Amino acid sequence: MSPRAAWRLESIGFQHVYDYAAGKSDWGASGLPLEGTLATRAGDIARRDVPTCGLDELVADVRKRIRAAGWHTCVVVNDEGVVFGQVGESELAAHAGATVEEAMRPGPSTVRPSASIATIRRRIEKHDLATVIVTRSDGRLLGVVRREDLAAF
Repeated sequence: MSPRAAWRLESIGFQHVYDYAAGKSDWGASGLPLEGTLATRAGDIARRDVPTCGLDELVADVRKRIRAAGWHTCVVVNDEGVVFGQVGESELAAHAGATVEEAMRPGPSTVRPSASIATIRRRIEKHDLATVIVTRSDGRLLGVVRREDLAAF
């Protein structure tokens, strides 16, 4: 079971949830320093200022906050920063009276900090995405790479 799934199960009331033990590949996937010369990676350019919101927040409140910050998306996280979902423009417009949990797109696709810029670019172009969420191997949010962030690479 993934760490994100384990945290989500705990958030809805399961009491006996277990996570896997980290392995060697988790070092790079956690965005920790690597030796040698590497091309720029997702963790190097991920924007850490992406707005986050919790499951119980009202969409109307989140919409005001993220628009004031100049963003069009909010990453849904728990108290430990584990990613549960994402709320974008369509969810913000269609569900103003709902909670974030009711409106969010659950389980968004993510990349690890060690993902190459080429990998991110292919994903954004293939799926016509505005953003790609970057998480550590334990499911915790590191940041977001926006389409326009790739222009320099």
